[in-house]
Amino acid sequence: MNYKLLLLFVSVFAANFVHAQNPPRSYIAYKTIGEIQIDGKAEEESWKEAPESEDFIDIEGEKTPKYQTNMKMVYDEEYLYFYVKMEEPHIWATLKQRDTVIFYNNDFEIFIDPDGDTHNYMEFEMNALNTVWDLFIVKPYREPAPVIDSWDIQGLKSAVHISGTLNDASDEDEFWSVEVAIPWDVLTEANSHNEIPEDEFWRINFSRVNWDFDLNEGTYSRKKTEEGEYLPEYNWVWSPQGVINMHEPEHWGYVYFSAENTGENDEFEIPEDEKIKWKLYEIYRKQKEYFSKKEEWATSLEEIQKDTIKLNGKILQPKLENHLTGWNISIESPFTGNHYIIKEDGKVLTSKI
Repeated sequence: MNYKLLLLFVSVFAANFVHAQNPPRSYIAYKTIGEIQIDGKAEEESWKEAPESEDFIDIEGEKTPKYQTNMKMVYDEEYLYFYVKMEEPHIWATLKQRDTVIFYNNDFEIFIDPDGDTHNYMEFEMNALNTVWDLFIVKPYREPAPVIDSWDIQGLKSAVHISGTLNDASDEDEFWSVEVAIPWDVLTEANSHNEIPEDEFWRINFSRVNWDFDLNEGTYSRKKTEEGEYLPEYNWVWSPQGVINMHEPEHWGYVYFSAENTGENDEFEIPEDEKIKWKLYEIYRKQKEYFSKKEEWATSLEEIQKDTIKLNGKILQPKLENHLTGWNISIESPFTGNHYIIKEDGKVLTSKI
């Protein structure tokens, strides 16, 4: 494993049983109403009409970030487009090699899980120099699995616009903005089908990593303590994770792809069955916690889930099944009749009626 991926696995295997207190946010992405030029400026009519997201919030969902961040999304038959504007009085970047650890600079990150099962998802990062890092993640880091660092987004387009001066400490900047276009041909490879997800939703989130900095003869770098340790980064996200960990895809936001053009109005509400999945992950964490204490899996739900689970006036009746390689926990939806199963590795399966 190369050193970049090794860094990603720090604290991966330590159990983390805290879950987000805030529900995921949702966003409606509309169709474009004309061509989009990827220049980082978002001056086209599609961008002007596209809804702006809520202000980004600290990753744990409580603190207000020092600088404001907002994103927009639109799509056409070829690409899914992203635009984000980030207030920043000191815009700096040093990393120029593709697929290096971009979050060692201030960066912007996109996470995409097309089928919402928390496995086989994509991560994209870029800095103010438009240096990118893209990787494909087979499972969240809490579960041992490969990280495909050599994976590249074929046909990617990205650009940065800077309102100010890059790497110049003599003045104060306003913001930097990025524009990204990812081909559907790449995105749909990890979906349950290869079609554009019109009238469907995906699990997506965005992160902005921001560092306190030092200046040495006019050169920016991450700030260190007197002992020479780097100060921790700030993590500002669109949809709060509840923990300092972007790699819990079950907390990501919901993006609904409307069949309407940008400038028109559509509605989207998170389905009740999605909230059943949230409950499954709560039980999953309790089972993991049980194992960390007992060094064996619980064989009955009463050992880990003593309270009745209710959702919008309905009682959920989870079932635990142990087998030679692990366990499954399933719930039949009282809303649709669909069955949802979470495996010991956290993957969610859906059995539709």
